[in-house]
Amino acid sequence: MERKTPLYEAHVEAGGKIVPFGGYLLPVQYKEGVIKEHMAVRTRAGLFDVSHMGEILCQGKDALANLQMMLTNNFDDLTDGQARYSPMCNEQGGTVDDLIVYKKADEDYFIVVNAANRDKDYQWMLDHQFGEVTFTDVSDQYAQLALQGPKAMEILRKVTAEENIPKKYYHAVFDTEAAGIHCVISKTGYTGEDGVELYLDSKRAEEMWDALLAAGEEEGLIPCGLGARDTLRMEAAMPLYGHEMDDQVTPLEAGLGFAVKMGKEDFIGKRALEEKGGPARKRIGLRVTGRGIIREHQDVYLGDRLIGRTTSGTHCPYLGCPVAMALVDADCTEPGTKVEADVRGRRVEAEIVSLPFYKRSK
Repeated sequence: MERKTPLYEAHVEAGGKIVPFGGYLLPVQYKEGVIKEHMAVRTRAGLFDVSHMGEILCQGKDALANLQMMLTNNFDDLTDGQARYSPMCNEQGGTVDDLIVYKKADEDYFIVVNAANRDKDYQWMLDHQFGEVTFTDVSDQYAQLALQGPKAMEILRKVTAEENIPKKYYHAVFDTEAAGIHCVISKTGYTGEDGVELYLDSKRAEEMWDALLAAGEEEGLIPCGLGARDTLRMEAAMPLYGHEMDDQVTPLEAGLGFAVKMGKEDFIGKRALEEKGGPARKRIGLRVTGRGIIREHQDVYLGDRLIGRTTSGTHCPYLGCPVAMALVDADCTEPGTKVEADVRGRRVEAEIVSLPFYKRSK
């Protein structure tokens, strides 16, 4: 049985095409369509319902020690209100999930996990906890809205004061308000654009949704669905769990080495990563130069040599061309290398390019 987010009725009313995703019923697009929604985020602003994401509290005297052991990144220098991205590994070095940790205060952390992994992640934390710590799944209490795009901050300033807005990327302001509604305002993003996420009581989600859409009307703000979220994250080359990484793919293979601190005393999966040595395969970007669109799970060839498989692929509206990400042999990652992907028995030409595909001009 799929869950509904607190905004389900609002999506149906707005003409959202509802599909199951990560255990939830969510809009894949609205009447405008994926391309218009994508372009709105790149040029103006878009509003996403991301209430399907999971939220878990980690609290207690040993909260930090638990995070240090369960996660690959380092959290001992995190300041109040700061956020940090991290993979969470299993004993074999594969990825249980990738998540974001916010420090509310000493001994008090707010963790955001992927929707489809919410129950798995929570159980993993409970199974591996030690000392004085409490993990609490508070996902059902929260709605999460993401306001993204070059006009996002302009719109946000209409509904809240400047001091309530985080000044830096990967920071959050807890216990604040927007549109008169108590919330957390954070700045992480999954589109490659400027913007914020608002976490609030799920009972007031529709009120916040309507207030933001009304505030952004002049700027051309429109609601956006999963389709545009996916094409935007593809252009920004942001990895998606279940595609670029999973229980069998290590964070180092997925290109997330920046969030794996091997110098840390210990963490689950560290020994396995050390034993594996340098990754045998790596995540790369492909720009299609032939005819066709490369999708996920398609074999990639260098001449007659099978070098790997695609993990995600689509046509990107802003770039105006199809791109893909793939996991390939580590000795075949040089940008400019010409490769081919097998698309239903037909070879489609592509070129290895540096990631991300798209980077906004500051």
